Amino acid sequence: MLHVLYLVHDVSDPAVRRRVIMLRAGGARITLAGFRRTTDPVAEIEGLEPIDLGATRDGRFAQRIGAVAKAAVSIGAKLAAMQRPDLIIARNLEMLALARRANGVFGARVPIVYECLDIHRLVLRNDLLGRTLRGAERHLARDVKLLVTSSPAFVANYFEPFGQIAAPVELVENKYFDTAPVTADDLREEGNPVPPPWRIGWFGALRCRRSLELLAKFTRGQNGRFEVVLRGRPALSEFPDFHGLVEAEPWLSFRGPYRNPEDMAAIYREVHFAWAIDFFEEGQNSEWLLPNRLYEGCRFGAVPISMARTETGRFLKRHDIGVLLSEATPEALDAALGRMDQDRFRRLKSRVLARNPRTWSYDRSDCLAFVDKLRGLAATPGTFAAEALA
Repeated sequence: MLHVLYLVHDVSDPAVRRRVIMLRAGGARITLAGFRRTTDPVAEIEGLEPIDLGATRDGRFAQRIGAVAKAAVSIGAKLAAMQRPDLIIARNLEMLALARRANGVFGARVPIVYECLDIHRLVLRNDLLGRTLRGAERHLARDVKLLVTSSPAFVANYFEPFGQIAAPVELVENKYFDTAPVTADDLREEGNPVPPPWRIGWFGALRCRRSLELLAKFTRGQNGRFEVVLRGRPALSEFPDFHGLVEAEPWLSFRGPYRNPEDMAAIYREVHFAWAIDFFEEGQNSEWLLPNRLYEGCRFGAVPISMARTETGRFLKRHDIGVLLSEATPEALDAALGRMDQDRFRRLKSRVLARNPRTWSYDRSDCLAFVDKLRGLAATPGTFAAEALA
């Protein structure tokens, strides 16, 4: 059985749990180690007890650098008792640095896979800091065996033009993981609440103040014909007044976190539309990503809403589904949605449901194929020079 050491920037991130589930479904054995954004160590993830590398804070770059430096010193003791893995997966740049340190602990040339699912705004700066970070990434990634990323736009707009990595690329989209075959009941057109109000679901990482303000203005103008339901983890480092802003709006409600995949069918069937817009890093990462909520919403028949100029918008246009906005204004939302009726919504939803479910979901066969690819990398003799581990 392939043994993977999975080094992550935040063991409490729901996306880490999803990747653990995917790797295990593909037949891998996982040792999980990483930082956390919680006060106390995380007890378990899918039955695994993570190796705790310490706490970091969201949005605190200097603090994270300090935590990585501290972990680089202690990682030998942290990993001393574990069996040598066949492969190391490093999620994000800081974990790539620790992966190379971990390799030295095992006294072996363990292949490293670099998993990068977001392009941080700092690495895109044209100043000394940006150039330094890109140089560090090129240095640390110079002999990784595979780059795993979630959107082709990340490769086209960052990795290729900046020459960041020479390794092969594996596109692993942020698809929903279906633990069971899709049934006819899953694809039924009934199930959404009867409108009005029409409900827009904004689920996942809630980090975009501009989206919140736009939706607040739009729903106020609609005077109750539209509601917005928010679920997930608000990034209080980006807008600490999140809860106050939501509570002040009559047509917005925050309903807390949810479990993925367990709760997905229920929460998406409570809404009609899925908000797939993010201005958090406008013109950069937010324009290039293909978010989890795109796949999850479509998997359960919620009609996606996106900006036309983004990678998500282009994706929806290729599939001839969704609602595309040319401008991020309440007026544009009103033009696109304001005259919504049940016949039009039924047509929009039918187009989503008509797509092959595998457009939105990975199943066990996809997990097996992914782990088989990783197993092939682990079987290839390593090329790490001893000095590269320093």
